[in-house]
Amino acid sequence: MSGPWVSVEEAVRRLGRGELVVVLDDEHRENEGDFVLAAAHATPQAVNLMITKGRGLLCAPLTAQRARELDLPPMTARNTSRYGTAFTVSVSARKGVGTGISAFDRATTLRALADPATGPEDLDRPGHVFPLVAREGGVLERAGHTEAAVELVQRAGLPPVAAICEILNPEGHMARLPDLVSLCQRLGVGLLRVADLVRWRLEHETLVEVVDETQLPARGVTWRLVAFRHRFTDRVHLALVLGEVTTGEPVLVRLHSQCLTGEAFGSRRCDCAAQLRESMRRIAEAGRGVVVYLRQEGRGIGLANKVRAYALQDLGYDTVEANLALGFPADARDHAVGAQIVRALGVRRAGLLTNNPAKVLALERAGVEVAERLPLVVGVGPENLAYLRAKRDRLGHWLDELGGTDEGADV
Repeated sequence: MSGPWVSVEEAVRRLGRGELVVVLDDEHRENEGDFVLAAAHATPQAVNLMITKGRGLLCAPLTAQRARELDLPPMTARNTSRYGTAFTVSVSARKGVGTGISAFDRATTLRALADPATGPEDLDRPGHVFPLVAREGGVLERAGHTEAAVELVQRAGLPPVAAICEILNPEGHMARLPDLVSLCQRLGVGLLRVADLVRWRLEHETLVEVVDETQLPARGVTWRLVAFRHRFTDRVHLALVLGEVTTGEPVLVRLHSQCLTGEAFGSRRCDCAAQLRESMRRIAEAGRGVVVYLRQEGRGIGLANKVRAYALQDLGYDTVEANLALGFPADARDHAVGAQIVRALGVRRAGLLTNNPAKVLALERAGVEVAERLPLVVGVGPENLAYLRAKRDRLGHWLDELGGTDEGADV
């Protein structure tokens, strides 16, 4: 890599030596860079550099297990953060600090968080360092700075606690890529994308395993029905496979999340059933393809919470606002597992049936080339038009074609 860019392995080595790295997340997400430091190696000098050159909030990503050991409850009972950032109560070390705010004091607190001998009684709360709880599945479950920082320090063989600080430019706006490259070059700091860590893990790990498979006659053709189990959640997802999909030529692919209300009851509040029918119709017409059916009801919040979200929508909330009001991210689905299923089936190039940029990104991160993105605008009607517009305007879905109606027909 040229310039300040470093590989995952090099970033791990630098963190293991007590050096800083900068981690950049995806442009479709926060699109920001954070300084990352192993908490076990926190020094006043490193912390001072982070807070003066970064200008953001100094936080301490850690594992859920470490948060439990230190008795760190969530900062709020209802998390409405757009990206589901899991803040706990803030802390300062009880011993060896003054007010807790100086770079010296915060370095002491960071080292205390990483020290296995530290217990709940050794921390004052509230304090001046903000712990963040990483998801168990790491960047494959949530591709954020929190998860990336914890994974990197763990791979360095260090305690699973890091320090991160967002990087702002001198005018006070978030520093974007050109600013980050320039800063890293001046400071001699390595720069790494979260996407590189995701790709590295997908190349070296497998999220899913086959449970069994059978034949399923449906929609006028006979599919292979393959059940996959997620290694972290133990949840079972399904794949419908038609024809030969391992030739290396582009294969029609649909990553589809379960929607009981639409698919079983014919609900018109969404377009899910119409999208599933149309995807199966197109694949049957082509003679080969894959539908991955993911058990992620309600964009990942579950059936009961989906009903609660609908109730809020009845009061005027849009689909994103409803999820946030219930304490969930706008979209809590895990597209990485669907992408891994596609790869496990031997698909290497896809014609992806989707309106969702996140699904394109998930396949590409898994090493599956998206040769073509095929719009899937069906099932539009007066009952779901506001829902679809919210997906377009709030979630960035490609739905510029909105308009007209399509009752959809069984295929």
